Amino acid sequence: MRKLRNIVLILVIMMITGVLRAQQAPMFTNYSKSYAAVNPGFYGLSEGVSVNSIYRDQYTGFNDWSTGERVSPRTFLISADMPIPAIAGGVGLSVVKDKIGLEDNVGVNIGYSYHLDLGSGTLGIGLALNLTNRTVDFSLANPLEDGDASIPNSKQTDMLFDGNFGLFYMIPDQFYAAASVTSLLETKGKVLAGNAASSASFVGDRTLYFVAGYEFHFTNSYFMLNPEMCLMSDIANTQFNIGAKLWYNEKFYFGTNYRFQESVAVMAGLNIKGFVLSYAYDINTMGYGVKGSHEVSLNYCFKLNLEKSPRIYSNVRYL
Repeated sequence: MRKLRNIVLILVIMMITGVLRAQQAPMFTNYSKSYAAVNPGFYGLSEGVSVNSIYRDQYTGFNDWSTGERVSPRTFLISADMPIPAIAGGVGLSVVKDKIGLEDNVGVNIGYSYHLDLGSGTLGIGLALNLTNRTVDFSLANPLEDGDASIPNSKQTDMLFDGNFGLFYMIPDQFYAAASVTSLLETKGKVLAGNAASSASFVGDRTLYFVAGYEFHFTNSYFMLNPEMCLMSDIANTQFNIGAKLWYNEKFYFGTNYRFQESVAVMAGLNIKGFVLSYAYDINTMGYGVKGSHEVSLNYCFKLNLEKSPRIYSNVRYL
């Protein structure tokens, strides 16, 4: 099995004449719980202050064989949003910490969504400020050749300022579809090394998202099937997810998700007095001896007595 560190170093060397980019933006199996982080149009489409948190441990137990250090990706996300009728929309905030190998990134999004009644549904049009602190600790690297002037030998960090834009359309109890882009401007940060041999620098990762979901209500009103899909792309790499959840009496669900050429997931969730606890396990289909991934999320909505359009909607999947 190849060292993940060597893979990272090879990527750095390949990009050393241009720019240094991070790995693709993190993708969650419970992606319907992460909409407030990737699509500001979603802000305020709940019945109150909606708080979401997700922890993802990807490729659990994947360590550097030479040092035993953990190098597998780990991502933590927390977000909150709420409707504010006085400004005809909603506001939201999210914080995500993503660590893989030598790289450790922390991103903060804060923004506003304008709500427009459109047909039988509501369209959220959102814009968010995106702040990302990106760090690569090159001192932990194990280069094949010591003293390579093109590779920095210390921790490098920079703050990137950018923007996110999103559209989120929802028909209550029926359908939703959305499109968004994060790091819209692909802001370029500082040069990582001050010598002529290297012009590598941090750059924001512009990523496109397309999501959709539908609710199919059976004759037996206790059951509801919720198929969902998510396409995420930074042009260089595209991930496609399709899955479904079968809810019983809005109390618990079982589901599955397929990530094209990457994994198959089994999912389960439980609604306890408004707290929705969800778990997903990704079974890796790539081979290469890579292990599966664990993901846990916890969600809650603090209901508010607000006068607003009846089209604004919330249920257990959007908490």
